[in-house]
Amino acid sequence: MTTFFDALETRSHADREAALMAALPSQIAHAQTHSSAFAAILRNVESHAVNARAALARLPVTRKHELLERQQAERQAGGDAFGGFSALSFGASMPRVFASPGTIYEPEGARKDYWRMARAMHAAGFRAGQLVHNSFSYHFVPAGSMMETGAHALGCSVFAGGTGQTEQQVQAMAELRPAGYIGTPSFLKIIVEKAAEMKVALPTVTKALVSGEAFPPSLRDWLAEHGIAGYQCYASADLGLIAYETEAREGLVLDEGVIVEIVRPGTGDPVADGEVGELVVTTLNPDYPLIRFGTGDLSAILPGICPTGRTNARIKGWMGRADQTVKVRGMFVHPGQVADIAQRFPEVLKARLVVSGEMANDSMTFQVETAEPMPSDPAHAGLGQRIGEVIRDVTKLRGTVQLLAPGSLPNDGKVIEDARSYK
Repeated sequence: MTTFFDALETRSHADREAALMAALPSQIAHAQTHSSAFAAILRNVESHAVNARAALARLPVTRKHELLERQQAERQAGGDAFGGFSALSFGASMPRVFASPGTIYEPEGARKDYWRMARAMHAAGFRAGQLVHNSFSYHFVPAGSMMETGAHALGCSVFAGGTGQTEQQVQAMAELRPAGYIGTPSFLKIIVEKAAEMKVALPTVTKALVSGEAFPPSLRDWLAEHGIAGYQCYASADLGLIAYETEAREGLVLDEGVIVEIVRPGTGDPVADGEVGELVVTTLNPDYPLIRFGTGDLSAILPGICPTGRTNARIKGWMGRADQTVKVRGMFVHPGQVADIAQRFPEVLKARLVVSGEMANDSMTFQVETAEPMPSDPAHAGLGQRIGEVIRDVTKLRGTVQLLAPGSLPNDGKVIEDARSYK
C-alpha cells in the first residue's frame, strides 16, 4: 500500500526544514496583520527575525484556555465571536462555523481540503473513486466536515452517516458497499457487532481511519480479526491534521502543513527529542493562523524516519494531558509554577511535584534531578532549604524537597503527580 500522497512526504529533512522556516516569517506577519489577537500577543515581535526554531521558541505559547477566555471576553463585549483569532469574516470566505465544548467557535475556510485530512486518508488506503462511510458528527463540531472535505479532495464520495442510528448505519453499509469507514473506533466496533447480530455481512468495509478517542492495540487487533485495517490520526478543531498513522504502525507521522514542538508542560521551553512534553503547534493556515498553540496533549518525538519512506518526524501519539493543575489545601498549583521554581536554580535539571496523602491532609514533595556533583556532595549544602523557601514563595504552600541523581525521574511528561488517596 506504500504510495505517497505527494512529493512533500519524501523530501529531505533539510529541504523540509528550510521550507517551513522560510514560510514562518510571513505567517507571523500575516497573523499580526489579520488577527487582532495575535497583533496583541506578538506585539513588538519582528516577524522577519522569526526564521528558525530557536526564534520561534522565544514566542509565547497560546493555550486553549486562553483562546477561550479571549473569545468569551469579546463575545461579552459584543465583539468578535472568534476572539480576534480568525483572519476571515462571515461570508463566502467562511462557508461554515463550528462550535466545540467551551464554547469555542472555529471557522472553516473555503480552501480545498481546509483541514488537510486527505493526507491521512490516503495513508489509511482510501483512493479516488471510492465511497467513504463518514460516521463523525456533522452537528455543531467540525469532525464530520473535516473528514468530508478531505475525502472530496482525495476524489472520494461520502455517505454522511453521522452518529447514532446503528441499525441504519449497518443497512447503509450493506446496500451502498463503501470501501471503508471514518469515525471513532468505538462506534465502528458497535456497528460491526450490530451487523453480526443482524446477520448482515459488510464485506467491502476493509479499512478505517479513526480518531477522536484512544485506539488501543487490542481494538486495532479486534478490527483486524473482523477484516478491517484501522489506522488512526491526530487532529483538532483548531489546527486540522497534526499527525497520522501509516502501515508501518510505528508512531504517527507529522503533517506537512504544521510546525510541531514538544515543550515542558507549563512552559514554552522545547525538550530534547524523546522526552515527553506538551505538543505545541504552529499552523501555516492563513485563515486561522495559530502561532505556538498549546494543544494540552502530551507526546514525544520518535527517533529516525518512518519505514514507509515518509521522512517527516514522528510522534508516539497521545500520551495524556499536559494540564496537571491540582488543588492543595485550598490553593491551585500549576505546572508553570513548578517550572518557575526549577528555573531559579541552575543546579536543577528536571523537577516534579508529587502531592500525596489524603484530601484535606495532603503534602507536597518537590523532587528534583540535580546536576553533578551528586546530591550527597557538600556543594549541595543548603540547596534543598533554598528550594523549599522558593516553593513557599511561589505556591504559598510548604513542601519538602528531595534531591535526586540525573535520570531518576520517569520520562512521562508529568510535572505534577497527584498521588493522593480519594477513598
